[in-house]
Amino acid sequence: MMRFGFRKTLKLKEISLSKSKGCCTKIHERGPKERVDCVVIGAGVVGIAIARELALKGRDVLVIESGSTFGTGTSSRNSEVIHAGIYYPRNSLKADFCVRGRKLLYNYCADHEVPYKQIGKLIVATRTSEIPKLVDLQNHGTENGVEGLRMIDGIEAMRIEPELRCVKALLSPVSGIVDSHSLMLSLVGEAENFGATFSYNTAVIGGHLRENQIYIHISECKKLEGCSPSRPELILIPKLVVNSAGLSAPSLAKRFDGIKSSFIPASYYARGCYFSLTNISTSPFKHLIYPIPEDGGLGVHVTLDLDGRVKFGPDVEWIDGIDDTSSFLNKFDYSVSAKRAESFYPEIRKYYPNLVDGSLEAGYAGLRPKLSGPGQAPVDFVIQGEDIHEVPGLVNLFGIESPGLTSCMAIAAHIASKYS
Repeated sequence: MMRFGFRKTLKLKEISLSKSKGCCTKIHERGPKERVDCVVIGAGVVGIAIARELALKGRDVLVIESGSTFGTGTSSRNSEVIHAGIYYPRNSLKADFCVRGRKLLYNYCADHEVPYKQIGKLIVATRTSEIPKLVDLQNHGTENGVEGLRMIDGIEAMRIEPELRCVKALLSPVSGIVDSHSLMLSLVGEAENFGATFSYNTAVIGGHLRENQIYIHISECKKLEGCSPSRPELILIPKLVVNSAGLSAPSLAKRFDGIKSSFIPASYYARGCYFSLTNISTSPFKHLIYPIPEDGGLGVHVTLDLDGRVKFGPDVEWIDGIDDTSSFLNKFDYSVSAKRAESFYPEIRKYYPNLVDGSLEAGYAGLRPKLSGPGQAPVDFVIQGEDIHEVPGLVNLFGIESPGLTSCMAIAAHIASKYS
């Protein structure tokens, strides 16, 4: 007998699926089925926020997560920064969701006692040749509605941060940091209070369309390796399904029989490593310190946690050879080689020359779910509904990288208002 976590009273009989190579639909029809209202795939911070928002609107929400708990992927492997909205092109989803999401996030944290600090950020030019880029960032931020941006000269910046070295800086007073785990824990609790159910160690392995209705194929994660979308252990028939699977979202969409491949973007992966600053009694900085952005990321920057501990990162390492199966199964390498510190020291010393040799300790790594590769122009968030891919009841979220954490509540509000 098998029990799925999302239906405490449901006991499924052992499923005996035909091994014949006949019509897949016939195989699908033999599996046990369950009609549900809303399915959110993925319990990262964006998926959780969407589940909460849908539940607040009275929808019956089921969150399916292949991990053993929430937030085990990208949501727990980032800088935990609340971004202002500076970097993104005018009228892009990233710009809009970041600015709106920041305000929603600060209000939520204040109302729900989620630890956060609005400590501000300095984006620094360490060479005069970088000043035009700094001006461009100020213009982007102003166009996007970011409040309080101010260009300051190097002397003022170094008076604010004595350990800093720069020729000019852009001050963003509305940037901050948040305890992402506490945020997700609060969002999960509120979603559950309004009736949402979370099923961990459970995976969506595919789906199919039949008579204009999407069917979602479910399997226990211990049976995930080598599983076939035509052999699910349970089939859900939802009114709405949100593919918020993060790094796995594109590869999962390819397993939905009926979606045209032309609507599924190519995936690129950029690993970012973090190093912690050790052997210090007090933090050398009080603000977030960011260099000029680089290809694929925002540069190796200074991030403080809520206890004042300092970490540097992430760098950008483009990863090749991740096929759709590896992505679908979440087979990613998150190891951090201590040798990578050799490339961190010179980058950090451009703005923090007093960094002492041997003071960097390997921390953790994350992967960015990117839709553009090295040397290519950055791509906006992609949110696809029936109006785009013509599959009723399906919403795909692709490329939800930074500022995904900051944007989570704005994305959730958008999904709930437009698609539910």
